[in-house]
Amino acid sequence: MRWTDKINGDSLSWLVNSPIPEVRNMALGDLLDRPKDDPERKSARKEACTTGTIALVLSKMVGDGYWQKAGPGYGPKYRSTVWSVTLLGQLGADIDDDPRIGQACQYVLNNTMACNGQMSYNGKPSGTIDCLQGNLCWALKQMGCTDPRLDLAYDWIARTVTGEGLAPMTEKKAEMRYYAYKCGPNFACGANNKLPCAWGAVKIMMAAAQIPASERTPLLQQAIQQGVDFFFSIDPVTADYPRATEGKPNRDWWDFGFPVFYITDLLQVAEALTALGYGSDPRMKSLIEFILSKQDEQGRWNLEYNYGSKTWGNFGRMNKPNEWVTLRALRVIRQFG
Repeated sequence: MRWTDKINGDSLSWLVNSPIPEVRNMALGDLLDRPKDDPERKSARKEACTTGTIALVLSKMVGDGYWQKAGPGYGPKYRSTVWSVTLLGQLGADIDDDPRIGQACQYVLNNTMACNGQMSYNGKPSGTIDCLQGNLCWALKQMGCTDPRLDLAYDWIARTVTGEGLAPMTEKKAEMRYYAYKCGPNFACGANNKLPCAWGAVKIMMAAAQIPASERTPLLQQAIQQGVDFFFSIDPVTADYPRATEGKPNRDWWDFGFPVFYITDLLQVAEALTALGYGSDPRMKSLIEFILSKQDEQGRWNLEYNYGSKTWGNFGRMNKPNEWVTLRALRVIRQFG
């Protein structure tokens, strides 16, 4: 069975012929395996950088590569540097297509990353947190950044997940230790009552998947395995991961959206696990069935969550068929079994 046989209609053609240049570029590359130098992809990327949403985001960049406010760039949400760079990654921006993209990557490494590889909301080691670490490492790699400082950021990922070489947060004089938010191994987070945070874990696994298996350090591979074990410790479709509050899991898990910042949906769990090679794992069955169940008669997925005017760009009407969400879903389905 071809992967497209799982789709109700011809949403693949819908994406490949989309008026949105960023969607066209990624659909051609991610779903049809067109190379980066394919004429249609080159044309779409050029359009994206001149009149598309990528162009809009880049037009808002100021100074030596930041958005809204100089410094680490976490606030104001969701238009400052951290969120703009994460958005550019999700739009398929490429460092070779516009010098400002590389400039933004360098700004993050110079201002958001702390001394031991921590991507930090305040520029200090204490400001490290998994969701931010994962989002920025993923985005920079996705956009083609090859700065060797990223190796340090990935080493921090591997150490914080496994605990290797890190002192407890109480040992304040230790050079390498846990902090108030990144408070312990296995994705423990101070914002989640020191429990493992699945939202942060997804971002870390998305970032880890950017490193080819042949280039992963043994410690990073161990961290990936711990992440996989964590997500498969339950049926992922239940989203019943540790949480600070009583009651049911956050409803946002089941609402698919775009862009995806620190809030996470089940589609991103599937994106991370399939990117790591677990698309055919039988433990994915319920999750994939759920994703497939959300398509309409034409094989399109609705936009169920967004940031509206809080971020740059317009990504469609709520609860209507959406190219961005459909692209995310088709990427996953293509890698499933």
